[in-house]
Amino acid sequence: MRLDDGGLLAALHEGMFEQPLWHGFLEKLRARTGAPYVSLAFRPIDEERIVELYSGPAMSRQMGRLFDEKYARDPLPYRQMREGRIYTMEELLDRADAFQQAYRDEFLKGIGVTNMRLMRVSEPSGIDAWLTCAGGREVGSAVGALFTALAPHLRIALRNFIAYEREKFRSSVTSEAFGRLNFGWLTLDAQCRILDMTPHLEQLFQRSTVLRRGRYNRLTPASPAIDRELTALVKSFAHDAEGKPRAINLSRDPLIDMLVRPIQDRSLSAQSPPVAIAYISGDRWSQADRCDQLVDLFGLLPSEARFAWAIAQGMTIAEAAQDLGLTVETARHYSKKIYAKTGSRGQAELVRNILTSVLALA
Repeated sequence: MRLDDGGLLAALHEGMFEQPLWHGFLEKLRARTGAPYVSLAFRPIDEERIVELYSGPAMSRQMGRLFDEKYARDPLPYRQMREGRIYTMEELLDRADAFQQAYRDEFLKGIGVTNMRLMRVSEPSGIDAWLTCAGGREVGSAVGALFTALAPHLRIALRNFIAYEREKFRSSVTSEAFGRLNFGWLTLDAQCRILDMTPHLEQLFQRSTVLRRGRYNRLTPASPAIDRELTALVKSFAHDAEGKPRAINLSRDPLIDMLVRPIQDRSLSAQSPPVAIAYISGDRWSQADRCDQLVDLFGLLPSEARFAWAIAQGMTIAEAAQDLGLTVETARHYSKKIYAKTGSRGQAELVRNILTSVLALA
């Protein structure tokens, strides 16, 4: 049998993107071999968790109950299989082991399985997988030869799958951290159209009016002046990949800032390549909300909380006093009380204590 007949290899490498995983590959392999049952199992070395994928007729309720109640821990010695070697059922069943013989006679023969071909392959990080064809006469040496030819491709597919899953996990954790810190990014083409972005920025579009996704997927600030500034900036980056980044304040309350810089690496081939990346830091809470949280977190009075939040936004004591309608003497009195309640030894430490407290995760 030729390995590339029927798109078997393509189905193997595309299977990591399917749901259920490798469904197309297992269906094609079952059709190719004529075996009633085909399975692909992942069993990590350090875990009991089993991911088992299969193709074949549904097991009867009686046989399913028998397996669950008596043979839930498959007695075949899968761990002892040599990597890359093809095994038959008889090679794995110990004739001196009564439980294994009962498994064959009572369960396997009960579902019409009198023959098998099994192979174990290992991914470099240590994750194992087992490929099995089970049935009767149709599961013979030709199936073993096909498994041997499939082995290197199965190792590659398994390695890609593990790498893909790890990257998905890292991406998920990173995205969640960005969301908790109210920080994200998006890439823009020369027409200010959004090409890609961190998922939680969609929530920013929904809860805030300062930015939105406009027609043709265009990033559109609410302020016409900022819109013109952003459009001109991105257009300039399309012609000058070494352009100077620019910070743009979108809102003071709640505080939302954006840093736009050019993308130097434009090697990606795309009809509309990204020319700029915008980093957006946006507080989901208003100034009043943050002051309430400071009251709860540090036991400040509401007036002290308003003063502390003003200081955390970069104001000097004199500027905060003027903004809040306080005398400088009263403001200095407030600052001493705030330092004591927050455990700060000065203005710089107060800012750090506020901005690195759990408020950042609220």
